[in-house]
Amino acid sequence: MKVVILAGGLGTRLSEETVLKPKPMVEIGGHPIIWHIMKIYSHYGFRDFIICLGYKGYIIKEFFSNYFLHNSDITIDLESNTIEYHKNKSENWKISLVDTGVESMTGGRVKRIKEFTEGKPFLLTYGDGVSNVNIKELLELHKQRNKICTVTAVPPPGRFGILDINSQGFVDRFIEKPENNQTYINGGFFVCEPEVFNYIEDDATIFEKEPLENLASENQLNSYIHSGFWKPMDTIRDKIVLEELWKKNKAPWKIWK
Repeated sequence: MKVVILAGGLGTRLSEETVLKPKPMVEIGGHPIIWHIMKIYSHYGFRDFIICLGYKGYIIKEFFSNYFLHNSDITIDLESNTIEYHKNKSENWKISLVDTGVESMTGGRVKRIKEFTEGKPFLLTYGDGVSNVNIKELLELHKQRNKICTVTAVPPPGRFGILDINSQGFVDRFIEKPENNQTYINGGFFVCEPEVFNYIEDDATIFEKEPLENLASENQLNSYIHSGFWKPMDTIRDKIVLEELWKKNKAPWKIWK
C-alpha cells in the first residue's frame, strides 16, 4: 500500500526556517521531519511513498536524489572520476516526487496524485506531524468498518493554562495546559479508498472542508482514536519541543530501531 505525504504548504508560522526550505525539510535531530514520518510508516512495512510537492519542492527532490551519497562514507578518485561508497545507510524506500502546484490546496494535491495510487487504497498524512500511532491497527480498523476514509482522531493539545475563578474573583484552581479528552481533532494518518477522489473537485479544494464534511454527512468517514503521542510542528516552539525530546532520547514517535 502506498503512503501519500502532503509536503507542499508554505509553513508561514515557521517562517524563520521555511524562508529557505519547505516545512517538511525542517530538521529534528539532524533529519528532516518528513524523514521521521517516513520512518514511522517504514517500521510497519509501508515503504512505497508518494510525496506531494509544492513550495520549494526542488529541495525535497534534491534531498532524496542525493540521499545515497549523503548517507554513505565515500572515496572519490578525481583522476578516474569514480566514487566508491562505504557504510551505506540508505533506506529501502521507493519514492515518487510529484509536483502538485505551489498554489494548490490539500485536496487539490491529493487529486493530482490519483494516477500514482493505481486505483488502490492508500495511506495519507501531513508532512509536518509525528506520532506513535499504530499504523497496522489503524489499517485493520479501516478494513473492518468498510468506509471510504478513516481519520486518526487525537485529543487537542492544551496550549494554555485554565483558571478556575470563584465569584469573589479568586483563583480556586489552576490547571497548566490541560488536555481535552472529550473532543477530538484531525490528527492526519488517514486511510483512503479510491472513491475519495470523487469528493475532490479541483486544485482549490481543501481536503479538510467539503471532502471530509461530505464523507461525514454520508456516513463514510470513520475514526481511529489515538490517545498516545501526537504532535504537529506548527511553530518554532513546537520544533524546539520535538528537538529536545530527540536529544534526550525520549522521542515517543521513534518506534524504529
